Order: sequence, then C-alpha cells, then structure tokens
Amino acid sequence: MAFYQVKYSQVLPASMEEVWKFIASPTNLKHITPPSMGFEVLTKDLPEKMHAGMIIAYNVRPLFGINTPWVTEITRVEDGVYFVDEQRMGPYKMWHHQHRISPVKEGVLMEDTITYIPPFGFIGAIANKLIIESKLKEIFEYRRKKLEERF
Repeated sequence: MAFYQVKYSQVLPASMEEVWKFIASPTNLKHITPPSMGFEVLTKDLPEKMHAGMIIAYNVRPLFGINTPWVTEITRVEDGVYFVDEQRMGPYKMWHHQHRISPVKEGVLMEDTITYIPPFGFIGAIANKLIIESKLKEIFEYRRKKLEERF
C-alpha cells in the first residue's frame, strides 16, 4: 500500500494574525475551494476558530459530480502557527493535512503538507497517477489564486 505526500506553499503579503484568522475559521474553506468540488459544510453552529478535537462534516463532489461525505477531525492546533486535519470518513483510505504559517520578510509563508492513501489499493495507485494528483494540484492552484485575491 503506497502513500503519497504533496506540498504546496505560497507567500502572502499580510500579517500572521490576518492569515491565521482567515485559515483558522472553518467556514472560510468554502471560499478557497473550487466551485466544481461542490463543497458544502454540513456541521451547524461552527465556532469562529478551529480547535483540537473539532469534527467537521462536509459534502464534496471530487469526481464526476458524485456527492461524497467527508468528515474531518482537527487533531492538533498550535494557535497562530499550524493545525492538522485528518479524515475520519471520506474518499481516501487516509488523509492527513498540515496547514502551517510562518513569518517571512515579504509577509507570511503558508505551507500545506498533505499525506494520503487513495482507496482501492492498486486501483487507487493508478487513479492517483491518472486523476488524484492533478485534481489536488488544481484545487491548490485555485486556493493560491483566491488567497492572493484575499490578501
């Protein structure tokens, strides 16, 4: 069983406080996810800021418009620095996503590290090469553009 890891980064001309306030709000994820993903937050009454142990349910349409439930848990938070979300139910066999920010001369370096295992073993490995890698790249390129517009 193979696992994969991808990393994305960008520098935002903003303060650590501004960037953290935006990325630590669970409702803001919808604003930086491509509309084609059909991303919908299902959990009601979410707090303004993520915290360890928080469970968030979504609906997504990652492929062919098929509605897929996705449940994540925020497993670690270091306020103002990073948080980790892990899939508890969803399209991957395993999903671990670390969001980290750090100050740089130009503003804030935002880094995403995603470690995942596709479903379906060997078939999932093929799907990763044919579909998943490019889909993740597309999602994070969209996110990059939206964050540039925002900051």
